[in-house]
Amino acid sequence: MPVTSLDTRSVHAGREDLRALGVHVPPIDLSSTNPLPDVENGGRAYEVLATGGRPEPGDSLVYQRLWNPTVDRFERAVAVLEETEEAVAYASGMAALTAVLLASVAAGAPHVVAVRPLYGGTDHVLATGLLGTKVTWATPESVASSVRPDTGLVLFETPANPTLDLVDIGAVVTAAGPVPVLVDNTFATPVLQNPARHGATLVLHSATKFMGGHGDAMGGVVAGTAAWARQLRHVRALTGGLLHPRAAYDLHRGLQSLPVRVRAAQEGAQKVAAWLEEHPDVVGVHYPGLADPDGLVGRQMRGPGSILAFSVRGGYAAAASAAAGCRLVTHAVSLGGVDSLIQHPAALTHRSVAADARPHDDLLRLSVGLENPDDLLADLDQALRAR
Repeated sequence: MPVTSLDTRSVHAGREDLRALGVHVPPIDLSSTNPLPDVENGGRAYEVLATGGRPEPGDSLVYQRLWNPTVDRFERAVAVLEETEEAVAYASGMAALTAVLLASVAAGAPHVVAVRPLYGGTDHVLATGLLGTKVTWATPESVASSVRPDTGLVLFETPANPTLDLVDIGAVVTAAGPVPVLVDNTFATPVLQNPARHGATLVLHSATKFMGGHGDAMGGVVAGTAAWARQLRHVRALTGGLLHPRAAYDLHRGLQSLPVRVRAAQEGAQKVAAWLEEHPDVVGVHYPGLADPDGLVGRQMRGPGSILAFSVRGGYAAAASAAAGCRLVTHAVSLGGVDSLIQHPAALTHRSVAADARPHDDLLRLSVGLENPDDLLADLDQALRAR
């Protein structure tokens, strides 16, 4: 039976064979190694998996670094939600990004055009050139002029971390021409945005965030074409970046409640953003629900999301005091969980970003969770006023 509702797909994706298995909950396969039928068939299966292929029915899975059924379930579910052919999961979001960059370098296209702002770890790995990449920092308007013959990837986030800047995906895809475009969709999730619909080749998630949703499982995933998926599995097999099956189970389970959590947190964030905009100790609020001059919320996104940033009157000292002064909101990095988190990007997640691209030191990023918004407002108010 074809299913079009995102909510229903979130609950059932990757679980299509449970009835035939006679179980209600997906099994967790923790095998580090698997029996081989014989030397010849075992060798053939190893060759297929080690080079990024998929196992055929009846094949040995050989070794967990090459393939795991629990991870495969999560991957298939993400591909369904992101409306792509396949997805490939890794031990973290940075491991997922690393695999994409290594695949581009291996293909002889080491140049990356990147649009800032980006997550600090992404910015850092590109700026160092540690993986053999060369980067040109661009704006959405300068992407076309930044592409070179050796460009293998155009990369950006929307909404961007930490300032929530929105980028028109379709416009950048057009500007990139034949160059693959990777969109980090961590902030929006497939509930609010599907970059592949707008022409993106690859969609990246730190699954640690909204997909897990409870701050207790780490992972990353890239959704895209079957051809890219094979390359990414090849890199994963060689570098050992496979997502652990227990984490895959937790992340897959998180997808079941993803739409409900995202929409509820978004409702709270809209109230918090509007309140912060009027607060005397706040000098600016960054949130797509307050300012969207290009009309991308509604046209590209299905809502403004639950992450916001705001600038505190009084600069760094005031911002640091407000972050540390929260009692209900947890002062910690990360985002997308059921509980609200606040952090100072310039001092933490974006500390390694070049000074001229680093967020302002009066800026705080807030991930709104599922608490009652009135309780969050009371906590933020006392933290802002207590300095």
